[in-house]
Amino acid sequence: MKLKRIVPVVIVLALVALVAWQYPRFYIATGYGAKCLASGVFVAHRNADQVIAQDLDYSIVKYTHSKIDYKKKTVTTSFLGMAHQTAVYREGLGCTLVGDMPESKVRAESHQQLAPQPADPFEVAWPNGDQLKDTIFPEINYTKLKKAMDDAFDHGDEDLKRTAAVVVVYKNQLVGEEYWTKEGITPETRMWGWSMDKSIINTMLGVLSREGKLDVNEPAPIPEWQNDERKNITVNNLMHMSSGLKWDEDYGNVSDVTVMLYRKGDVYKAAVKAPYGVKPGTQWYYSSGTTNILSGMIRHIIGNDDKYLDFPRKEIFNKIGMRSMLMETDAAGNFVGSSYGYATARDWARFGLLYLNNGVWQGDTIVSPEWVKYTRTPAPASTGNYGAQFWLNRDKSIPDAPEDMFYCDGHRGQRIFIMPSKKLVVVRLGFSLEHFSDDTFLKEVLSAFQSDKQ
Repeated sequence: MKLKRIVPVVIVLALVALVAWQYPRFYIATGYGAKCLASGVFVAHRNADQVIAQDLDYSIVKYTHSKIDYKKKTVTTSFLGMAHQTAVYREGLGCTLVGDMPESKVRAESHQQLAPQPADPFEVAWPNGDQLKDTIFPEINYTKLKKAMDDAFDHGDEDLKRTAAVVVVYKNQLVGEEYWTKEGITPETRMWGWSMDKSIINTMLGVLSREGKLDVNEPAPIPEWQNDERKNITVNNLMHMSSGLKWDEDYGNVSDVTVMLYRKGDVYKAAVKAPYGVKPGTQWYYSSGTTNILSGMIRHIIGNDDKYLDFPRKEIFNKIGMRSMLMETDAAGNFVGSSYGYATARDWARFGLLYLNNGVWQGDTIVSPEWVKYTRTPAPASTGNYGAQFWLNRDKSIPDAPEDMFYCDGHRGQRIFIMPSKKLVVVRLGFSLEHFSDDTFLKEVLSAFQSDKQ
């Protein structure tokens, strides 16, 4: 009889111990769930059930439960009734997790953004607007191109590749696009860029460099580092993901990156605390914290929060027609440059076009050609696959794509492929990479172009 009484007690104690051990991970899951669902509904204006099915469908996130308050524009997510996290929509700033900030303070924040330009994109010619030319390029096999785009999508009952959008731009003209209309994705749907936003931070720094406000070879102007050995870390080290800071970029556990994104209200403050590890420039390590340090550094350089919040739209997005682009901030007002930006597939393609054209947009220099060359130059500590907040194909990691290709790379398969030798920009946005191959997709797209006529 004693054994019968002891066994249930042991089981209960074991369950309690398991929950206590995993409890911090529950907060990562609920933070991810609340933030993704809030942005999907209030920024991208997607159907909530579709966001849950496509964006929150993996790991322990799929076991979370969310409540949406459409009036207050908030999402609160829990795991088995525990670890509640709330994300709040703020006008002009997008959605953010409350994290460790007072909810009332976060909820009160807003920003009157500069108006996107042009006001009516369908009255303006591509690429600044959406009035498309009926241009036929004899060197393109349009049947092959259409098949390449079709093959990127799912057409049966089982969703495997889960591609949301594909856009192909050749010689600055939009020559092909396709969308997962079954899931409500259209040319007007804003899609999450995830780590493609790191390349937006690159561009913001490129503007400051062109204006003479930044020298990448100088020590990073980070106030918190001026009294220790981190003061010698240069902007270039940060751009190259070679700062030498100790950082854990593990999304499957409670780590530096998941705590920064899903527990803290100030991503800059969380990242800038990273301690010195090894000599700057000697070790390459991919770090979302590094990009958020750069975002906070931009805020310091500009020195005015309203100007900081207007900066990317005034200096980049309005100039190149990215009218849909919204860079979301954290609860403290920093752009979460590592991860949180939304734009339509066409607007992501416009961003790629800026770099295809060496930083010059229809005669207007946004970033200098020298900056684009710097962006495409391999980080010395990398193996030829990373430049300055852009990925490279120097190591032919995507074997059937040209070696001069460089690209923006985001979680779950967000991609902007820029191929100067082919005069191409190819965008693929989606919800998974599990059954999708970048190389197979690009090989098929490239087969539609006869290189000898380019």
